[in-house]
Amino acid sequence: MQQSDHAKAFKALHVKSDPIVLFNVWDPGTAAIVAGADAKAIATGSWPVAAAFGYADGENIPLALVVENLRRIVDAVDLPVSSDIEGGYGVAPDDVAKTVREIVQAGAVGFNFEDQIVGGEGLHDIAVQAARIAAAREAADQLVSNVFINARTDIFLKAKPEAHTDAMLDAALERAEAFVKVGGDGFFAPGLADAGLIKRLCAECALPVNIIALPHVPDAQTLADCGVARISHGPVPYRKMAAWLEAQARAAIFYR
Repeated sequence: MQQSDHAKAFKALHVKSDPIVLFNVWDPGTAAIVAGADAKAIATGSWPVAAAFGYADGENIPLALVVENLRRIVDAVDLPVSSDIEGGYGVAPDDVAKTVREIVQAGAVGFNFEDQIVGGEGLHDIAVQAARIAAAREAADQLVSNVFINARTDIFLKAKPEAHTDAMLDAALERAEAFVKVGGDGFFAPGLADAGLIKRLCAECALPVNIIALPHVPDAQTLADCGVARISHGPVPYRKMAAWLEAQARAAIFYR
């Protein structure tokens, strides 16, 4: 399929209460394995990609390496591929646009784009983040139609799950409203775990909602019942793989 066809197909997979499930990968090998499990699409996660190459999350892995790895993943599967670009490797809209052009040229048909200040504190002001998303939208559209911008807010990752409130959800919805006006296609709320709050977000947000299936988050059926349109797994697959690999290595090394 052409990249534009993959982009159109990927966008169509985001259906409220019938979520696309993305079991996040980090290299061509894991992408091929997940594709072999009859996945409908492939998505990288910034944390596992960084860890696989020996870096900490937070834009520490060079963008050139992210792009080359992405290109190899795209070549390894005949499925839509979405990339996690963290904060866009730059604050200025022009820097974000440059990053988006690189990942779309590498074959991505979607990307996660977060509003936290990478390497700093807090979140970008709504107007600042909206300008960054607008630049990302323009850059993507110049290359391929229907590239899916998954606009992420880190409001809920900045607080413990038990501290999440309706006021925080109000703040998230305010961001979602601004993000949809500048070209956001999806709204990503990692860390949000309360079923009631998730249901309210899905009901009041104009964009399809993405939730990460972290250990403390409701199961997939409950998320679907809440109206979620996309379930991703973030760093969980890598962490499970790493724990298994360490246990196997330890058993092999200390066989006596």
